[in-house]
Amino acid sequence: MRTAIAAAAVAVSCAVLLTATGCGPSAGGDSPATGAKEGASPAAMANKAASPLHPVPHGKGSRVAEDFNGDGYRDLVLNDLVKGPEDRLGDDAGIGIVYGAKPPQAALDPSVRQLLTPTRNAARTEGVLPAAFDAEAACDLDKDGYADLVVTTDPPFNGTGMPPVPLQILFGSANGLTGKAVKLRIPDRARFGNEWPDHPVCGDFDGDGSKDLAVTASGGRLSFLRGPFSRAGAPRAAAGAIPGVGPVLVAPDLSPDANGDGYDDLVSATRPHEPGTAARAKLLLGGPTGPGRPGGTYTFKAVKPRPGDLPAGEETPITGVLRHADFDGDKKPDTVVRTHRGETTDIITLHYSHSSTANSTANSTAKRTITFSTAVFSAQQR
Repeated sequence: MRTAIAAAAVAVSCAVLLTATGCGPSAGGDSPATGAKEGASPAAMANKAASPLHPVPHGKGSRVAEDFNGDGYRDLVLNDLVKGPEDRLGDDAGIGIVYGAKPPQAALDPSVRQLLTPTRNAARTEGVLPAAFDAEAACDLDKDGYADLVVTTDPPFNGTGMPPVPLQILFGSANGLTGKAVKLRIPDRARFGNEWPDHPVCGDFDGDGSKDLAVTASGGRLSFLRGPFSRAGAPRAAAGAIPGVGPVLVAPDLSPDANGDGYDDLVSATRPHEPGTAARAKLLLGGPTGPGRPGGTYTFKAVKPRPGDLPAGEETPITGVLRHADFDGDKKPDTVVRTHRGETTDIITLHYSHSSTANSTANSTAKRTITFSTAVFSAQQR
């Protein structure tokens, strides 16, 4: 098993260093290189794969979704990071950010990345740092041209009365996501019941040009928080909790404005939606007063994940869709998948849309399938 893990780390080292040059697996199906020494530690292999680590390019602000450094290219957020065998029972490995790169031959650059952890980036509650730290939503909440990241945490709570708000905001900048998060402030008038505020969804639900947040409350209600937000985590305005929703809020696939009326919409579901899977839920339409108007049934369409290459091992690899969105700016959705075996081996693969690859080939600038392992983040942490 250790040999397989080491081989996987070496397999991705070429792709991490030379993402856009065709060294890793290409759209034509080249196999990744192997040849790790038996017994080599995953941390050592990941360190080799991660070198050199490049600084985050300084952007000037953009309107591109999920662009944390404002350089005009979409970035990738990773919640599930592999661990070394000695870390499998330890704390969460953190949140990984891989920054976007200039197309046509690349759309992500794994050598430009940041690892966000509670120790370095979370806000304390009653003097206690959270153990949980998971990315939930991303959009430009303060309207400065840099996308911000909403994360959920596990603040201390004695179980009596209304719990604290577990959501925090990391603000983007020309340097990307840096510094400490601030706690999201939900006014008391916008809360309802004693359940944890959860499932945040970004969108311009009232059509005023600023990104808002919708967050679940108790009793089938949601808190609608109007943007822009202050750097202290406070919304511009918030009214009473809106009734008529399920226990889970989700963003629509691909376009936040599901019906094309100029207002972003929400999807109300009974359970969290796994990206890339087919499902039916209820559409909640946005409007001048915010989200909540019934919009009928909403259907999530299935996206078939193409597995990444992992060396043979004892366990059967699992592949899931992470993001189905436009990473190369051609207005067609690309697919990012994660193929993993347990908690210690994985491959992240960006598959360009078929039309995008075909057009690039016609122009003699064929795009390469980008592959890397999240082991680069555990190496960075060490």
